[in-house]
Amino acid sequence: MKRENPRRMPIAKLLLCAATLLSILSSTEAGRAEAPASTLKKIAETGVVRIGYSAEDFPFSYRQSDGMVTGYSTELCLEVIDYIKNRLKLGAIEVEYVERTPRNRVAMLRNGELDIECVASTNNAERRKSVSFSYPHFVTGTQFVSLKKNNLKTIADLAGHTVAATSGTTNIGQLNTINRERALHIAVMPVETHKDAFQLVTEGRAAAFVMDGILLAAMVAKSDSPEDYTLSTEAFGWPEPYGLMVRLDDIEFRDAVNAALTEIYASGRIGPLYEKWFNMPVAPSGINLRLPMSAEVRAAFDNPAHPVE
Repeated sequence: MKRENPRRMPIAKLLLCAATLLSILSSTEAGRAEAPASTLKKIAETGVVRIGYSAEDFPFSYRQSDGMVTGYSTELCLEVIDYIKNRLKLGAIEVEYVERTPRNRVAMLRNGELDIECVASTNNAERRKSVSFSYPHFVTGTQFVSLKKNNLKTIADLAGHTVAATSGTTNIGQLNTINRERALHIAVMPVETHKDAFQLVTEGRAAAFVMDGILLAAMVAKSDSPEDYTLSTEAFGWPEPYGLMVRLDDIEFRDAVNAALTEIYASGRIGPLYEKWFNMPVAPSGINLRLPMSAEVRAAFDNPAHPVE
């Protein structure tokens, strides 16, 4: 049988083959990065759910020295997953913990590396363009922490100083907006992690660290010398809710998560869970935030609903 010499193959045919090969490769790569259309269907078929966690957001989500992932949001998510297991009539669901950062959490949800993010993510209008949120599980506002000896209490006190904020958070956007509107001439220093930002304050390389008040309070409580720090008396805006994050268009899964939260809140189980993490010593260090449930958080549990646009 006579074989066609590829060197004599018509140019048009070569181009067609190349285009076909590229199309196949592109389709393959796209398939790998494509998130499941239905998270509930994926969980039902595989028996696996991927939880996004943080290594450092005590008491919401953090990794202990033994590698165990725990926290208020983590335990709440496990109750949600138990509800979904029963809804899908599964004998068990395997939980895979996937570490995420403030910078990559949205991308990891959108490409399917995570099914649900269970940390301390603020639910606001801008972020809702990229992801969906469950009903609130906490409410807090943006403040700053500084060394007590520097006597920085209000936002105006930050004028002319270097201030750290974590990249990929809503807090850095609030800081930039206020800095511009008030002409405070703050040198905003973006950093990768909350731990790095807090360390900059400790070392005196930044005058303050702007973050959610509850997370700052937790970092101060965990520090070697809590008495050295102080939180601002002024907030950067109204308190905003935290929600569990899911993929933007997966309404069926979001509604299932909300149904689980509604049941958890109505049953009264949320009260002891809150007390455990915010008003009692937390093992193994015995840190107690001594943070009674606020009126805003109580309202979120009593009447679960999405924020008004």
